[in-house]
Amino acid sequence: MANYHIGVVTPEQFIADHTFAYIIKGEMHLYDGSYSHVLKSGEYGLARKNRLIRFKKERENGELEKVFVFFDEPFLRRFEQKHPTALTKFVSADTVVRIPRHDLIPHFIQSLLPYYDHGKISEPFADVKREELLLILLQAQLGLAGLFFDYGMPEKINIEEFMNRNFKFNVGIDRFAYLTGRSLSAFKRDFKQIFNDTPNHWLVQRRLQEAYFLLNKMSKKPSDIYLELGFESLPHFSYAFKKRFGVAPARIGTISNT
Repeated sequence: MANYHIGVVTPEQFIADHTFAYIIKGEMHLYDGSYSHVLKSGEYGLARKNRLIRFKKERENGELEKVFVFFDEPFLRRFEQKHPTALTKFVSADTVVRIPRHDLIPHFIQSLLPYYDHGKISEPFADVKREELLLILLQAQLGLAGLFFDYGMPEKINIEEFMNRNFKFNVGIDRFAYLTGRSLSAFKRDFKQIFNDTPNHWLVQRRLQEAYFLLNKMSKKPSDIYLELGFESLPHFSYAFKKRFGVAPARIGTISNT
């Protein structure tokens, strides 16, 4: 399996920097809390920063090969100074932005391969190749300038709507606060007013409630759902579930059928 990348790969389900993904072999399934996206061999897209996402990789004939390129803010600011670009508001709210097909993008991916050493590109080539890709992307879709060069913080949004859509993501309370446009203290205060509960307790109970539904009504197995619901391990999920409902999650389906 090859996993070429330019930048830092993190397992957290939070997109810290705009991330270009190109699938050479295999498939990448992405879920952003509202919509599912699939990138297949030869397809690519841009995952925008300050969003939550979960991804699942599938091999093709036993192989999986992909390229990630990360555009962090310091790099983007240097690029904007070097290549001043007219800005227009980026209107799409999608977490995964589909880039129109452009002949230069597959050629760019091929051009990366000679520079790779053990899965990464050595300096100073990394920034040069990132700059090349960004020039291609801006040519492929001019409106992307309004996305790349917007350095603002997340705006204050409705907590109730956001949390009910994103409770399955395994990220910290401080991250939820940031994404709703609040300090941690303001987030906890507003959360208490809306849900009459603490964020940590509410998250566990909401995830367990969803787990009960999936086990009871959808005939899911505990091993199939615990990661999708934000639990870090199956024993942790089983313990919390039994404490909440008085029965092990594996028995829910059998109890319902008796």
